[in-house]
Amino acid sequence: MLDFTVDEKLCNRCGLCVQDCPSRIIALDEGALPRIAPDKEPACLQCQHCLAVCPTAAVGILGRKPADCRPLAPGSFPTLDHMEFLVRGRRSVRHYRDENVAPALIRRLLAATANAPSGVNRRELTFHVIDDKDAMQRLREKVLAGLAASTRIPERYGYLLEAEKAYREQHNDIIFRTAPHALFISAPPDAPCPNQDVALALAYFELLAQSAGLGTVWWGIASMVCMVLPEVKALIGIPPKHVYYSMLFGLPAVHYPRTVQRDDAAIVRHVKI
Repeated sequence: MLDFTVDEKLCNRCGLCVQDCPSRIIALDEGALPRIAPDKEPACLQCQHCLAVCPTAAVGILGRKPADCRPLAPGSFPTLDHMEFLVRGRRSVRHYRDENVAPALIRRLLAATANAPSGVNRRELTFHVIDDKDAMQRLREKVLAGLAASTRIPERYGYLLEAEKAYREQHNDIIFRTAPHALFISAPPDAPCPNQDVALALAYFELLAQSAGLGTVWWGIASMVCMVLPEVKALIGIPPKHVYYSMLFGLPAVHYPRTVQRDDAAIVRHVKI
């Protein structure tokens, strides 16, 4: 079931795959190759740690072969300086160019985002992406028309009633922020930690997108729209009970030439026990 394979010519019996397996299901008997007993296979988290940790590229699992992996070496990861610049320089972008992001880039970003961690490695997220600005415009029109006709908008969301007028008369896109694309990520309610899984994946996507020169903004107002207009949630294809959140993205129409200064934005308490 797991297709756990070990290349006898490459394996040096170091035992790293045994030690690093979170489920402790890999056995290494003296003089033998690492193995997973059939009755242990259901406990596998499918994390591929065994494949990743093997220093001689001897271990394969789930049909994945080490030869198809990207090798990691000193310098493979961004430096701390680069990551600091990315985190400090990231901005919430609310002005976008009226053009599509290249489909190949969107596919690349989503494929990379699929590697974000999830609780117990369940990997049950669904990405609902609007990858065409014309489709986004059709959604925009449906949402604006629905809000204008709705009698279900609670008082705390009253500003949604102004959305259509602001868009038509003032060219102020207070809901969609002129973005050509959106990404909704959803998770089933029975996942170990669906809210955290969704937030983590969106955070990974945001940093990946901004490193590729795109702008992003967390789209909380979309959740409000979906509560007021359930048909929008159905149109996007989010299952009724799924936990979800969303993000707008696209080529930014604004440039920020410097970082801001908010290193003191969080309270830091050093715990001593």
